[in-house]
Amino acid sequence: MEALLKEAFFQALQATDPYRLTLGWLPPWRPDLVLAVGKAAAPMLRAALDRYGEVPYHLTLPRGQEALGLRARFARHPVPDGESLKAAEEVLELLRALSPKTRVLALVSGGGSALWCAPLGVSLEEKRALTEALLKSGASIHEVNAVRKHLSRIKGGRALLATRARVHALLLSDVPGDDPSVIASGPFHPDPTTYAEALAVLDRYGLDFLEARALLERGARGELPETLKPQDPALRRLSFRLVGTNLHLLRAARDFLRREGHRAVVLSDRFGGEARALARFHAELVGAIRAHGVPLRKPLFLLSGGEAQVRVTGRGRGGRNLEFLLALYAHLEAPLYALAADSDGLDGNSEAAGALLTPGVWALGLDAGPFLEENDSLGFFTRAGSLLRTGPTGTNLNDFRLLFVD
Repeated sequence: MEALLKEAFFQALQATDPYRLTLGWLPPWRPDLVLAVGKAAAPMLRAALDRYGEVPYHLTLPRGQEALGLRARFARHPVPDGESLKAAEEVLELLRALSPKTRVLALVSGGGSALWCAPLGVSLEEKRALTEALLKSGASIHEVNAVRKHLSRIKGGRALLATRARVHALLLSDVPGDDPSVIASGPFHPDPTTYAEALAVLDRYGLDFLEARALLERGARGELPETLKPQDPALRRLSFRLVGTNLHLLRAARDFLRREGHRAVVLSDRFGGEARALARFHAELVGAIRAHGVPLRKPLFLLSGGEAQVRVTGRGRGGRNLEFLLALYAHLEAPLYALAADSDGLDGNSEAAGALLTPGVWALGLDAGPFLEENDSLGFFTRAGSLLRTGPTGTNLNDFRLLFVD
């Protein structure tokens, strides 16, 4: 069963390979410039170059990821660094130089928020510290990006405002709901959030960053231009298509399991909220299926995706998928097989994609309490010997959770 869980995950990754997804949706015209940013940027760009031949391009990847023989700028993720700043400045310079007759192909995937960082009204150090605090606060990706967009000269549609060219974007979604304005903080897409809403996020999580607050307060008073809004005429120059989503990933695993003769159901591709609360929900659902056969009959596989959050108060290491599994272990009354992983191959700061729960983990008799208290899900699954290590997968289609209810 453990091998089947892993195979379902790897089959899903193979079926949603960014190269193939991109190749199928490339426009018929030859672009004058290709911009690629995010964790799937290299295979997406390789698809464009194989289709069009050599064209001018700019590629930005997370440090440690393979560039597939392409010229690339490597920057830090999820917290931006100096290379993120250089990459964003280079892209803005390229965009400003284009004429209204030129066409840009933008290949955008998750991770772009950190990889293109052009701070507005704050220092890079402030932006880095605020990003880190937001990620530890338990804020949703929509809340995090509302703040990042309003402290940026490239996010929230400002990349589109920086150019006169026509832009066609192909997007790989790593956000629940697949909102283009949230993927990589929407550099070419309209932003429905405001300075006031971004400021409210800081208030909600008790984050006191003086530079950021001063800038957001000025914007909320109407002293600064807003991000690109849905009614802006610049949007006449934008077209886009979602080429890959979390639902594609989950359906690929479901279809594989069905071909193997198993019953499998996708619960949702947009589960969010706190990882521990999400684990409790899954545990209660498993309990109802086991006890009463409702709302679904056993045996079957349950698949879910989306993106959970973790409020970090301890000193341990881990990620939202490891935290989910650890809390699931704590809530379940009887053992089961489960796998949870980040499709990009790196869950939080754990350096693992995720982990597996098996009856063998329960047999060890480990107490989840101290590990949960320290947010040390990595420590727990290291002790259990059930970490799933893949290295960077070259894609980013959000979280993957698979439970077998027997």
